[in-house]
Parts: sequence; structure tokens; C-alpha cells
Amino acid sequence: MRKKLFSCLPNILSSIRIALVPVFVFMYFTETGEVKTWALSVYVVAFITDILDGYIARKYNLISNIGKVLDPLGDKLMMTAALVCMTISERLPVWPVAVVVAKESLMGLGGIVIHRRAKAEIPPSNIFGKTATVVFVVACVVLMVFPQLPDIYATSLIALAIGLTFAALLSYFMTFRVVMKKKSEDTSNTPW
Repeated sequence: MRKKLFSCLPNILSSIRIALVPVFVFMYFTETGEVKTWALSVYVVAFITDILDGYIARKYNLISNIGKVLDPLGDKLMMTAALVCMTISERLPVWPVAVVVAKESLMGLGGIVIHRRAKAEIPPSNIFGKTATVVFVVACVVLMVFPQLPDIYATSLIALAIGLTFAALLSYFMTFRVVMKKKSEDTSNTPW
């Protein structure tokens, strides 16, 4: 029983991160004052679950297809929630949210196509995606801790993170092309 529970631990941690998204939003909009201490705490806890689930999954070889979906889903939902909250509170312009949602939609669609059409495993996150996530987390924390940060710095931080997400998108696109080309070659080499 313990062994089975432990094998599910990375997915449990990812699920907790997903469950923290509405908690973060609630705390962000109900807290008074410039610094959103409770929302920031929830955000940091979510980031810690991200580090832990990845570490445990890799160290104990507990990587699963469901984990490859839950882990980035938790990251993206929390990141998008933070960006939307800061946009609604006029801390950020709308364009970062639009860019992130478009990029994540393209990546999600690509993952579904790879999984369904090529019958291939969902590609794991890469160094660009992980770095972009860390930069987004740092940017969001900085913006929550320093609400008086001039707009140019706030926008520059988010723009850096978005630049890294585009590098990740390009990398995933290249993986998508390789997988689909391999599938096409495998299909054309199949004897009738």
C-alpha cells in the first residue's frame, strides 16, 4: 500500500498544485494591501510542489504519461492565474496573458496530435520550458513582493519569460516535426 501510494506521489503533488490555483485567485483578490502575502504564500507552496514532484519522479523513476500531463498543466494553470490576476489588478498589460494562452494552446494541441496520430509518448518538458517556468515564477513573485516596481521593469521581466516560452515552443515544434516525420516514414515502410 505504501509503495503504491509513493509511486503516485508526484501525481498527487501535481494535483495539489492544480487545486491551489483557485485558492491563489481567492487570496489574491480578497487580500487587502499592496503586498498579497497569503496569495504569495500559496504561489510559493505551488512552486515547491512543482520542484518536489519533478525531483521525486526523476529520482525514483516514477515518470508517467499522466504525470507528463498533470505537471505542466499545474504549472501553466498557476502561471496563467497569476498573470490574469495581475492583469485584472492593472499590474500588467493584457498582451502577456494573450501570448501565454496562445502558446500553451499550441503546445497542448501539438501534444494531443503527437499522442493520437503518431501514437507516441507525450514529449517531456525541456530545459527551455523549465527555465521559462522558473523565470515566470520569479517574475510573478517579484511583482507581488514589489508592487511599486516601475511598469518597464515588470513588463521586461514578463517579456524575458515569454521569450523563453517561445524558445520552448520552437523546441517542442521541432520535436513535433521529428515525431510526425518518423511516423510518416514508419507508415510508408509498412508492407501491404
